Amino acid sequence: MKGCACILIANCALLAVSWSSALGQTAASNAQSGSVKTNPVETTEDSGKVGAGVKLSTYGGGAEVAVSVTHRTNVRAGFNIISYSRGFDKDGIRYNGQIDLKTFEAHYDFFPWAKSFRVSGGVLVYATDPVTATATVPGNQSFTLGGVTYFSDPNNPTRSAGKIVFNRAAPTVTFGFGNLVPRSKSKHFSVPVEFGIAFHGSPKTTLAVGGGVCDAPGGDCRNAALDPIVQSNVIDQQNKINNDLSLFKVYTIISVGFGYKF
Repeated sequence: MKGCACILIANCALLAVSWSSALGQTAASNAQSGSVKTNPVETTEDSGKVGAGVKLSTYGGGAEVAVSVTHRTNVRAGFNIISYSRGFDKDGIRYNGQIDLKTFEAHYDFFPWAKSFRVSGGVLVYATDPVTATATVPGNQSFTLGGVTYFSDPNNPTRSAGKIVFNRAAPTVTFGFGNLVPRSKSKHFSVPVEFGIAFHGSPKTTLAVGGGVCDAPGGDCRNAALDPIVQSNVIDQQNKINNDLSLFKVYTIISVGFGYKF
């Protein structure tokens, strides 16, 4: 009986050792399998902080730089230049006009879905007088000033100069597509497009008239700059132009560009 008991105990011991060994191998296998299946932690950090580009817009040719602030916002600044001049004759009077738009701009861009679409608020600053013009009236040629007809002095022809200016700083509201600082690590190039308006206020005209003016061809002539009645008519003409332009308080912004993220 004692021999049988010893044999039973020995068999139980062997079974326990075998079971323990099997559990150890299974745990080691699971640990090894788990280490193979473990994936590295993905980062959500944006790639790149600065982008720059060139563009063509209703304010001329320009360039701009953008810096990412958050995952959904950028700050952007740039400049634009356009210059165009033309001379022409009408009713015997020689006119010369020039458009000279030099502007600086700054924007805060918000990408509501962290994609391509954006809305922006900003400011645009005019660095020059946008529109200037001059006119020369040949001697004895008639012209109207403030509703009064004059004749140019043949010995000192009438000359005039004028300019149209806007408020120096104009708030802007725009929307568009494209991001100068794409958040994707593999993307460096972009084609931003933008639409909106600049609130530059009613244009303001300034006129100046010099040379000689006459009440009749070659008769009763005097210096226009020194005659108070003539200068009063100049102001009347200036006010008329300002009233005609008073509704043009905004300027349309349309632009397309090409950018690169560093």
